[in-house]
Amino acid sequence: MKNAKRKGSIQSAEMKVFPYLMILPNLFIFTIFIAVPAVFGFVYSLTDWGGLGNLNFIGLSNYVKLFHDSYFWTSIRQTFIYAIIALPMIVAIPLLLATMLVKNIRGRSFFRAVFYWPSMISYIVVGLLFQFIFGDSTGVINYLITQMGGTSVNWFTNGVSAMAVVIIASIWSRSGFYMVTFISGLMSIDETYYEAAEVDGASNLRQFISITLPLLKPTTFLVMILGFIDLFKQYGLVLTLTNGGPAGTTKFAVQYIYERAFQKFELGYASALSMVLLVILAVLTLVQFKVNKGGAVND
Repeated sequence: MKNAKRKGSIQSAEMKVFPYLMILPNLFIFTIFIAVPAVFGFVYSLTDWGGLGNLNFIGLSNYVKLFHDSYFWTSIRQTFIYAIIALPMIVAIPLLLATMLVKNIRGRSFFRAVFYWPSMISYIVVGLLFQFIFGDSTGVINYLITQMGGTSVNWFTNGVSAMAVVIIASIWSRSGFYMVTFISGLMSIDETYYEAAEVDGASNLRQFISITLPLLKPTTFLVMILGFIDLFKQYGLVLTLTNGGPAGTTKFAVQYIYERAFQKFELGYASALSMVLLVILAVLTLVQFKVNKGGAVND
C-alpha cells in the first residue's frame, strides 16, 4: 500500500515537472537570443558608445534626444501606416486560401506547396524579385504595359505606389506561412458542427460566419499578433526593394535604427531607439490581447 502511494506521488511529481521540461529548450533560446541582448541593449542605451572604446554613461540623454528626433517619429508613423494597411490582408488572404485548400479537392497538396513556397524565400530575395517585376525601366510590368501601347509607370518614384509595391511584396511573401497556420486551425474544428448546420439548412456562408470564424478566433488572434510584429520590424525586403525611398516615404523604423547604428556609428543612441520600439510593440500587443480577450472563444 505504501509502495503504491509512493509510486503515485512520484508520478504526480513527474507530471508537474514534465511541462517545464518541455518548455526548457524554448526558454533557453529566449534567454540567450532575446532576453540577454535586450538587457545589453538597455545598458548600451544609457551610453554614447559608438561601437569601439569604453562605454561612457550618459544617463537618459539618448531618450531625451529621441523624443526630439522628428525623423525617428516619421519612420514610426510610416511603419504604422504600412502595418495597418497590410495586416487585414495578411489575415484575410491566408484565411481565404486555407478555407479553399482545407477541402478535399484534386491537387490540394500541390497548391498548398505553391502558396507556401514564397514564405521560404529570404526577404532580400523577395525584394530583388519585386524590383525586377516593378522596376521603372527594366521591370516586367512596365514592359508589358509598353507592349500594349501604354506608358510605363514610375512605381518607385512615387510614395504611394512605392508603398503599395512594398505591401504587395509583403503579403505575397508571408501569406503561405499564415495559410498553413489557418489550415491547422480549421482542421481542429469538429465536423459535427457543420453536419448539424447542414441539417438545419445553413448555407456555406452562414456556416463560415457562425461556426468557422468564432471557433477560429484563437488562430486568427495568433496570426494578427505574429503578422503585426513581423510587419513592424520589416527591414530586408524594404532595403532591397526601395531602400526607404522615394524621399524616405518607405523608410521604416528598423531601417532608421540600422542607419543610426551602422552608418553613423551611434550604437548607444540606436539602442535607445530599439528600446522605445520594443516598448511600442509590447504595448500594442497587450492592447490586442485586451481587445481580443487573448483569442478566447466566446461561449
